[in-house]
Amino acid sequence: MSVTIKSAREIELMRAAGKILAKVHQNLGHEIKPGMSTWDINRLGDEMIRDYGCVPNFLDYQGYPASVCVSVNEEVVHGIPSKKRILEEGDIVSLDMGLIYKGYHSDAARTHGVGEISKEAADLIARTKQSFFEGIRFAKAGNHLYDISAAIGDYAESFGYGVVYDLVGHGIGTHLHEAPEIPNYRQPRRGIRLKSGMTLAIEPMINAGTADVLWLDDEWTVVSKDRSLSAHYENTVLITDKEPEILTLTEEEAEDGICNS
Repeated sequence: MSVTIKSAREIELMRAAGKILAKVHQNLGHEIKPGMSTWDINRLGDEMIRDYGCVPNFLDYQGYPASVCVSVNEEVVHGIPSKKRILEEGDIVSLDMGLIYKGYHSDAARTHGVGEISKEAADLIARTKQSFFEGIRFAKAGNHLYDISAAIGDYAESFGYGVVYDLVGHGIGTHLHEAPEIPNYRQPRRGIRLKSGMTLAIEPMINAGTADVLWLDDEWTVVSKDRSLSAHYENTVLITDKEPEILTLTEEEAEDGICNS
């Protein structure tokens, strides 16, 4: 599949899909608390997406059995929600989800602390988020794709973190996963030249320890090999001739000026 350039109409539809997903992420994040199950999170997320008249694009995607990937502590991505998995004070939980609006996809992830968390955990979450913003400084037409990758990886690795190599970001549009793949670490080449109208899901996945990961027996859940904490931050991004447009930035993040970090 080649990298698609979206038309003005397609961009408007993707803006709408992104705006709705940002609202869902913001509202669902406020619900996170000790004592709730990961299944509760999935149920709420699914309801919120459908309340906006959209369809959760993760549900049944290649067989995935839920609408929200809920990954706790050492789980990097694709954690399967369960009524038996109860969040505890001090956990961190990554929520990765997306939706379809009038045929167009959005995709985003956030990692939240559950109650009071350790400084180690808080730093990992904040630095994973910041690695995304370090990367998108280069996300503009005329630059190269892997300039983004290098900036993300260099920033995260400066803290001694493990940048996950086995999982990458991706293009997005009428399909959840489109070309190109977007690594989160420095590459030997610079990659394709970015063009206005490209839409990308850029998603650093950062481990507090080793970069190595394992797949659990459910064949979905990815965990850090050394069982260190892992954080995930993702947005759907539109490439323009000027600064990138983050389509899934929440209102709270925009008010905090996080896009200028």
